[in-house]
Amino acid sequence: MVLNEFWAVAPTSYKILVFSAMGLIAAGIVLNIAGNAAHNQGLMVASLPVIGVGLLLHVVALVIRGQHVRKSYKR
Repeated sequence: MVLNEFWAVAPTSYKILVFSAMGLIAAGIVLNIAGNAAHNQGLMVASLPVIGVGLLLHVVALVIRGQHVRKSYKR
């Protein structure tokens, strides 16, 4: 398996986690920008956990990818 083609053979769980992470991070950034534009500190603070969960999902996706690549090298 060539690493450049990982997305084509990536597990579905990895793809779901990556897109979920990107969506949550984007939503958190939009909330933060909206909160800053409206001078709404509550919205700005509420955006931080959304971004944090997105980052955690991204880390989980990286672990799944690492495990998949490690298993493919053993073959």
